[in-house]
Amino acid sequence: MDKAVASNPVQARRTADKPAARPADKALDRALVWLRRDLRVDDHAALHHALRAARQVWCAFVFDRAILDPLPRQDRRVEFIRDSLVGVDTALQALAASHGVEGAGLIVRHGLAEDEIVVLAVRLGVQAVYASHDDEPYALARDAQVRGRLADAGIALHTSKDHVIFERSEVMTQSGTAFSVFTPYKNAWLKKCNEFYLSAYPVAKYASALAPRPAGESREAGQAGDRGVPSLADIGFAPSNLHQLRLPSGPAGADELLTDFLDRIDNYHDARNFPAVKGPSYLSVHLRFGTVSIRRLARQAWQRRVAGSRGAEVWLSELIWRDFYHQVMHHHPHAMSRAFKPQYDRIAWDKGRLADERFTAWCEGRTGYPLVDAAMHQLNQTGYMHNRLRMVTASFLCKDLGLDYRRGEAYFALQLNDYDLASNNGGWQWAASTGCDAQPYFRIFNPISQSEKFDADGRFIRRYLPQLAALPNELIHAPWTAPPAAQAAAGITLDSNYPAPVVDHGVARARTLQRYAVVKAGAA
Repeated sequence: MDKAVASNPVQARRTADKPAARPADKALDRALVWLRRDLRVDDHAALHHALRAARQVWCAFVFDRAILDPLPRQDRRVEFIRDSLVGVDTALQALAASHGVEGAGLIVRHGLAEDEIVVLAVRLGVQAVYASHDDEPYALARDAQVRGRLADAGIALHTSKDHVIFERSEVMTQSGTAFSVFTPYKNAWLKKCNEFYLSAYPVAKYASALAPRPAGESREAGQAGDRGVPSLADIGFAPSNLHQLRLPSGPAGADELLTDFLDRIDNYHDARNFPAVKGPSYLSVHLRFGTVSIRRLARQAWQRRVAGSRGAEVWLSELIWRDFYHQVMHHHPHAMSRAFKPQYDRIAWDKGRLADERFTAWCEGRTGYPLVDAAMHQLNQTGYMHNRLRMVTASFLCKDLGLDYRRGEAYFALQLNDYDLASNNGGWQWAASTGCDAQPYFRIFNPISQSEKFDADGRFIRRYLPQLAALPNELIHAPWTAPPAAQAAAGITLDSNYPAPVVDHGVARARTLQRYAVVKAGAA
């Protein structure tokens, strides 16, 4: 297949509904699909292109040591990926068998991706490697290195859009520049979007090109682990609490969650803000690792929005935010390590021993503000945090504790199951008022009023802070205001079984306004 076709979904999918190409019609003899953040078999752009272009196609995944080695040996994300690969392997076997091809399945390697993919491609004798775009800085550097090394071996690398609906420069202002404010971006996104952009990349009808795994790439009977997929121990990891959390993995898990959410989607706009309510889709980790197609989700939201569902309309807006942050990362890579607005780099964040102690208290859920602490316990115990609480905890770190947003961003990156550089960075810069579409710096979340509004009866707080369970609803949001008799009746002793507030919100708010004055003064 010509490289332009592989990179152009419009051109590629205009012929998607024609009969599958006969082997003699194909341009390539062999191709390899390199899975990264697209861990599924259906509606898969790179796999679609490879199957249409080549007579024999293999699929591979690399547990990249450059990413894995710095991680703790128990990591829910690694376990989620590993479990999801089992589903991908099973799906590939079944899809190939339905076309009379036995012995197919996923090839999994463990090492440096830039080494493993090149060695595997050469061993398989492929003419091209197909993969999906990944615009994170590390991925771009890695892919550039792989492209060069493959070229030295006479092998092409074709990459194409798969992770978002619109990427890079597909949605631009009328003057041809990148959007830096969400609302006009969203309007342009909605204006451009249509059924074509939401349609799937067909895979099953071309699956006769799937090839059996070569000798040595399958596990023999009696070996530990699933066929073709190493165990966690094989790659140097131990089980986390993922299975106890009952977070379904792989494409089948995504299907389960989507089916459940579609029964609730019409009420999403009302339910999504309350952490004790089953309001979100819980699909973010599946979007992050591509165990479900973004086109499938956006198509569901679009169709229900057209039918008048307010909940679907709001959920679609959240999916558009995701696209927005990815195009920000593409056009403004400096924002991944510095403030999107350079003048905000002048802010003097607190440093030193006291700042470090307060950061540790924030990380461990010991700030004395129950909603903040409960949210951090949720994150630490499950790898998930409700979106409303991500805003509350981020605002608290920056604007109550006066700490650099990048410290919180890095902690979320370590803990979140659904960690995505673009979205995580965008959310933190929004909270810190340093990014595009920033929350104005003078709007500061009050952790008490947020708690009273979004967890009025304290259900969420009581779940993660059981030591506060006996406090009445009117006192649970600010335990230090409870009279001594009420504290005693509830079994609460401040600074013993629950901390007193590390800062006074009113005082901290005044300091924040003073801290951000440097930005206002610089703009004058």
